[in-house]
Amino acid sequence: MSQPTGSPPCSTYRLQIRPRLTLGAAAELAGYLRELGAGAFYLSPILQASSGSDHGYDITSHLRVDPERGGEDGRQALAAAARAHQLQVVIDIVPNHMGVADAAQNEAWWQLLRLGEASPYASWFDVDWAAGHGRILLPVLGDDFEPNQLSLADGELRYFENRFPIAPGTDEATEDGPPSAAQVHERQHYQLVGYRQADTAQNYRRFFAVTELAGIRVENPEVFQASHAEILRWVELGEADGIRIDHPDGLADPAGYLQRLAAAAPQAWITVEKITEPGERLPADWPVAGTTGYDALTELNSLLYDPAAEAAVSRRYTELTGDNRDWDQHVEQGKRLIASTILAAEIARIGRLVASVAPGLSAGQLTAALVELAVAMGVYRSYHPIGAERLTAAAALALDRKPGLAAIINELLPILAGGDRECTVRFEQATGAIMAKGVEDTAYYRYNRAIGLNEVGGDPGAFGCTIEQFHAAQLDRQRRSPQTMTTLSTHDTKRSEDVRARLAVLPELGEDWYAVAGQLIAACPIDNPAFGYLLWQSFAGAGWIERERMHAYAEKAMREAAEGTGWRDPDASFEAGVHAAVDRAYDDPQLHALLDGLINRITPYGWSNSLSQKLLQLMAPGVPDVYQGTELFDYSLVDPDNRRTVDFTERARMLAELQSGPPPVDGTGAAKLWLTQQALTARRDRPELLTGYQPLLTAGPASEHAVAFDRGGLIAVATRLPVRLEAAGGWRQSALELPGGDYQDLLTGARRSGRAPLADLLSQYPVALLCLLN
Repeated sequence: MSQPTGSPPCSTYRLQIRPRLTLGAAAELAGYLRELGAGAFYLSPILQASSGSDHGYDITSHLRVDPERGGEDGRQALAAAARAHQLQVVIDIVPNHMGVADAAQNEAWWQLLRLGEASPYASWFDVDWAAGHGRILLPVLGDDFEPNQLSLADGELRYFENRFPIAPGTDEATEDGPPSAAQVHERQHYQLVGYRQADTAQNYRRFFAVTELAGIRVENPEVFQASHAEILRWVELGEADGIRIDHPDGLADPAGYLQRLAAAAPQAWITVEKITEPGERLPADWPVAGTTGYDALTELNSLLYDPAAEAAVSRRYTELTGDNRDWDQHVEQGKRLIASTILAAEIARIGRLVASVAPGLSAGQLTAALVELAVAMGVYRSYHPIGAERLTAAAALALDRKPGLAAIINELLPILAGGDRECTVRFEQATGAIMAKGVEDTAYYRYNRAIGLNEVGGDPGAFGCTIEQFHAAQLDRQRRSPQTMTTLSTHDTKRSEDVRARLAVLPELGEDWYAVAGQLIAACPIDNPAFGYLLWQSFAGAGWIERERMHAYAEKAMREAAEGTGWRDPDASFEAGVHAAVDRAYDDPQLHALLDGLINRITPYGWSNSLSQKLLQLMAPGVPDVYQGTELFDYSLVDPDNRRTVDFTERARMLAELQSGPPPVDGTGAAKLWLTQQALTARRDRPELLTGYQPLLTAGPASEHAVAFDRGGLIAVATRLPVRLEAAGGWRQSALELPGGDYQDLLTGARRSGRAPLADLLSQYPVALLCLLN
């Protein structure tokens, strides 16, 4: 990466700004965040979004702060509170797309529909006009559509609650009388079509397969300026110190965009929401501090698993579920499903572009070859020309799978490898979407060997890592991108950090877990046993959360998996069976007792894992982010579950009570709050002790269970694989030789120096945070 210029905060605290937590309300949390030790507010998107939006990624206007999120007054109040409490402000921005669910709320989209290619906003949106014969295809009509369902009112075309503009003069009466709504519709620059055609016929670029989010062409300088003017104004005023870029892989030219942004805001700390695959690094010409932390999350999560257990885990998974497909097969099938269904329109658009520059290629074979290449891509996109080898590798894999397509793939390859820029860009934009939907949102819900590893940015095909591998990754981060963000939970993670911490215990239980799983699967059969295995792991990880939350999660998970049911045409019988299983878990005494025993058994080990990964994340290289509420134990599942309202009043009360001394490790989560405060405060107040990274090795029979490193005077020590540690008799004679000097454990107050027996060092907590005394 080229060298970023903005100064990073010491840490960030992510807040989901929405009508239930406005900017004004967030401003009132400044004192709490300062006391917690955080260095910056890290805000979800705050520009005007679709009315009622809970996430804010459906921006409808770049000109103003969303009134429902507190408006400009709220933003200024937060900026003032941040300054008063010495906090920075990091904002999340959305350069790739805009919300178009309700055209009337988005002036740019409204005028595009009204005036078509003559609109001053025609350069904003990524529309294939030729494919729609000069019209934008809007997939909104129901299966039972009749022309008489269209109506005219207040100078607009209406379809039930949907409102659309009318081009000037197209609704005027003629000598034959006023036109019908259907006749007016035929005269517009858009065409309303059946909602099912979104998969195959829509002709504007979307965010993934979401028709309500239309891609914008931020590569055009005038679009960049118009969509970033307000954001850049905040930076210029000193009221925004950092910028988080949402979904850079959707952009036509990510490097060019980031270079333009860095030049316009040289004082800003910039990170990108980029998911890297194993061995992949950010392009060298991106002037950013790093990613938003999924790579670090994967390292921390993997550390909780023992690689030696993989064979048994895989064997028992296949025996219990009948799923004998490996991870690579699930990835291939998931991506192929997406490329040939909900993103078929994107493949078709690329095919039309290729055919225009190579008209001799067969349309049918061209589509098949594009699908194979997209499915075979091992990363989200290749960033041609620097990632040309990724496309070459994909072509080789595609040829192995479908040798009959050799001729067309060989002809297609140079076109996609820069022979035609637009073809190359479109293909790269499509491969990222196919990866995201086919892997994260499909394969992650099908391959359920150990669902705690099925996390954004992870590699479910791998299993665990050694302490040496973990240290190597941290040393690499310290050397390459010390200002990158790190994280354990986000609004996009499939499960919160504490759910994953509990799930990591299951493989350690070995046959005890598999026996319970087998009983659950037999007692409450689901038509898809692999999904049943996911469901019972979810109960183990989340515990007895509210019943309606588990029902909502089960519905989303089974529809994402798309094996037995799906989003477009849900199978009522299959879904009823899953929901019945959820209810039985709560209501059936025997089933409930079986699960309850499992949950109670893993709980203390889950606490140990939670505290260990939290300390390691907060003290490792990078800028750590704390996702809202996770300073306590938080058992959240995939969104929107992880965007639930956080009780900050309770957290502030608990934080104040910590003044009386270190709390016990129990279900209140006070110990995690204490650890978070001590680690964040140490980062903020003792930056001179965070100058490097030195792995510290322990000696003794339990050395594989201790992870320790020295940042230059601040030493983190954490426990891993706690079940096996206990079964082997605990720490015994294992010890850590501390670097020269005297240290104080910031968690317990104990003084340490020289050889520190782990049984003593970790007697009160499964972690220690040692600070070098002057």
